[in-house]
Amino acid sequence: MALAKLKFQPGVDKEGTQYSDGTGWFDSDKVRFRSGRPEKIGGWQKYVSSSFLGTCRSIFNWSNNNFTDYLGFGTNLKYYLNDGNSYYDITPIRKTTNPMANDPFTTGAAGSTTVTVTDTAHGAVVNDFVTFSGAAGFDGIPAGDLNKEHQITQIVDANTYRIQVDTPCTTGSVAGGGATVVAAYQINVGLDVYVPSTGWGVGSWGSGPWGSTTVITPSNQLRLWNEDNYGNDLIMNVRGGGIFYWDESSGTSTRATTLTAVSGASDAPENAVQIMVSETSGQVIAFGVNPIGSSVIDPLFVRWSASDSAIDWTPTSTNDAGGQILGSGSFIIGAVKTKQEILIFTDAGIYSMRYVGSPFVYSFTLVTGQYSVISPNAMAEANGVIFFMDHGGFYLYNGAVQVLPCTVLDYVFSDINLGQAYKIFSGTNSDFSEVTWYYPSSNSMEIDRYVTYNYKENLWTIGTMARFAWLESQIKNFPIAAGRDNGNNYLYRHETGYDADGSAMTAYIESGGLELDQNGQRFMHVSRIIPDFKFSGSTGSNMVNLVIKGKDYPLQAASVKSTSVVGNSTEQVLVRDRMREAIVRVESSGLGYGWRLGDIRLDMRSDGQR
Repeated sequence: MALAKLKFQPGVDKEGTQYSDGTGWFDSDKVRFRSGRPEKIGGWQKYVSSSFLGTCRSIFNWSNNNFTDYLGFGTNLKYYLNDGNSYYDITPIRKTTNPMANDPFTTGAAGSTTVTVTDTAHGAVVNDFVTFSGAAGFDGIPAGDLNKEHQITQIVDANTYRIQVDTPCTTGSVAGGGATVVAAYQINVGLDVYVPSTGWGVGSWGSGPWGSTTVITPSNQLRLWNEDNYGNDLIMNVRGGGIFYWDESSGTSTRATTLTAVSGASDAPENAVQIMVSETSGQVIAFGVNPIGSSVIDPLFVRWSASDSAIDWTPTSTNDAGGQILGSGSFIIGAVKTKQEILIFTDAGIYSMRYVGSPFVYSFTLVTGQYSVISPNAMAEANGVIFFMDHGGFYLYNGAVQVLPCTVLDYVFSDINLGQAYKIFSGTNSDFSEVTWYYPSSNSMEIDRYVTYNYKENLWTIGTMARFAWLESQIKNFPIAAGRDNGNNYLYRHETGYDADGSAMTAYIESGGLELDQNGQRFMHVSRIIPDFKFSGSTGSNMVNLVIKGKDYPLQAASVKSTSVVGNSTEQVLVRDRMREAIVRVESSGLGYGWRLGDIRLDMRSDGQR
């Protein structure tokens, strides 16, 4: 017998078969490569212990002049700020009523907690939030049950809707509340699912007559927020909807307001697809925005404010506010900043937008009419290079668009839910030279997988993880992601420890099919394994399973030949494995430690040609 050192090619390759992959890695989950060696990824834990309402699909981090560190993040139901260990609801108010008609509340049947609210032309949708004040208690329901925030449970018609209260009514079918009730409505909520088109079925069940159609609006579409800071303040935008401004000097107890309502605002846009702040000129840029004098979005129009102003959007001879309509495509999907330019992705190509100063302010150049991006957030900047995902491939832009060769391309695009493609997003992790795309598999309506590209080592890994937004924060010094636990939504701090928020993280990597000779004629017999691992974290309980699978023919199902537990001090393990094709799998599911694989050696010999 002789020891043979196994040398695997770094990265995961699923473009062929497991048999053809040979000395490569064929499958992985929660494993990355560093200097060509596979290792378990870092763990995560809740950033704040409390949960929040809705699915978060954007996170933004900035600090003010006094070094107060803020996180802003938008969900399909709310917009929040995080400062320290607290969340603050700064969701804008769309309408505050005058005192409503006398006794606007009506109770349901005796013992019911359902209350019907009458407010002419309320403009609300199901799940909207409304806060009442000035109401008097009635029919056994105390005033405190009414004078607070409520989530609307049902839209009856344009003038009435229903809420739930904590205390059951006594008599039932009683009107009350008094004559001084005021309602403050937060902006309409959005959906947590992407709707691909207008037509029947877009609205919620029962929202219209049988066979009726519904026009796509920000309130019945997947809610995507985007944001940027303007100095200490924050500008936020609902994709396809309103633009809002939060004045940091007013404190975290103050809600954001519409940009048009900010004192001194001049021709500020009402609606846009995306907003961005130029670090070069101090201008706010709006993409897919309404022209001056209209509230309707022009999907190819780009507008910008005057330099060093977030509110002056009126072009004059003394400022550089202006706009440009793009000539290619039907609509803008999204935009991303680099150090020298802004890339704008339309449905038919990519534009470069560069600041050139007066008199034109910005130049626009069509970079390519061949590629675009699969979703508004499926592009990310790393080291001055833009990496993006389009329908059917991955690409980079470093002055020109280049195809990014991918060894897991077919795996990703043969099992992806393109109906929910607008949920796909990318994030960077520069400490490990990684760009990761999170996407829903074909049988999932929500994100459940990821694919990672290591741009330093030019290799790919894959895995499973439910994340809905990601931020590599230079201020926090660790990535922050949005996820879910037992139906509740949280922010998570990643690259922390080795565990999945206090639970064991299952990680594995599995090789291609190894043979004793290149023709695959001889069987092999493995009698001994000499492992080589580097463990980190707690000592004493570190262990991985070193699994040898085998099969005799490529299309035969692999069977487990041996499973060896390898710890800190394991020198060797004795096995009796016989097969023509061997598959090596390293897996772990323990608490408090990480591992890195070195060079495994197998003691093996020929065992016939049968």
